[in-house]
Order: sequence, then C-alpha cells, then structure tokens
Amino acid sequence: MKAKIGIKEKSLEKIAHELAKLLADEFVLYTKTRNAHWNVEGSDFYNKHKFFEDQFNALDEILDEVAERIRTLGHYAPATLKEYLKLTQLTEASREANDSNGFIKELLTDHESIIISLRENIDNMAKEGKDFGTSDFVTGLMETHEKMSWMLRSHLKG
Repeated sequence: MKAKIGIKEKSLEKIAHELAKLLADEFVLYTKTRNAHWNVEGSDFYNKHKFFEDQFNALDEILDEVAERIRTLGHYAPATLKEYLKLTQLTEASREANDSNGFIKELLTDHESIIISLRENIDNMAKEGKDFGTSDFVTGLMETHEKMSWMLRSHLKG
C-alpha cells in the first residue's frame, strides 16, 4: 500500500532513492568502523578498540533509522551487500598497517563525505520534494556525523 502523506509519488521515489544511497554509505562506514574495532593494533589498542566500538554502535542505530525512514515513505530499504556496494559513494580501502591513526583518517574521510552529501540533499528534500520530515531527519544525521567527525579529528591532534 502506498504512503499517502501529502508528498507526490515521484518525490517520494526520488527521496527514497537518496536515502537508499545514504543507507549504503552508512552500512559501508559501519563495516569499516567494525573492521577498525576488530583489527586496530598498537600501544593505544584498548582505548581505540573501545572508541571504535562506541562509533559502530552509533552507526548501527543510524542504519536502522535510515531504513525505517525509507519504509515510512512507502519504499523498501536495500538490504544486500550487492545493493550497498552498487549504491555507495565510499570505497573499501586497504592499508599497510592497522594502526589507529590510519583507521581514524580513513573513517574521518568517510564521515566528511557523508556530511557533504547530506548537506547537499537537505534543501532539495524540503524545497523540491516538499518532505520537511526527511529534511529534518537528514539534518539530524548530519549533526551526528559532524560530532563523530569531531571526535575522530580530536584523536589526530598531537
């Protein structure tokens, strides 16, 4: 059954597609953050292991919220690795060492990429799509990623 929430079907479809791309980005970032949690090495292992755990737990909540927003708009959320890899703008990076700074720099780049993408979509969702709810939702996600980025950047000061 289609969602009848005062937004044109074409707009709902376009916004759901943008959210699907966001969900893919969030899933790839979540996976990369889990990788950092599992594989970080060095004298700061324990602290970074816990730090990455906090970050992937926050990302796990974001994943659920984005998927549920897609469903709220009457569309299905992508849920396969194949779909995520097709939709994401992020890449799976490989590094020579599993040190915390390498992981942090890589994750920071991905968070900032997501922030830029979110910022570019906020106005379009509100103005063109007349979907102020999703625009507000995306604004909140952007603020969450900004805070997570600040946390990552703070680890690089020294």
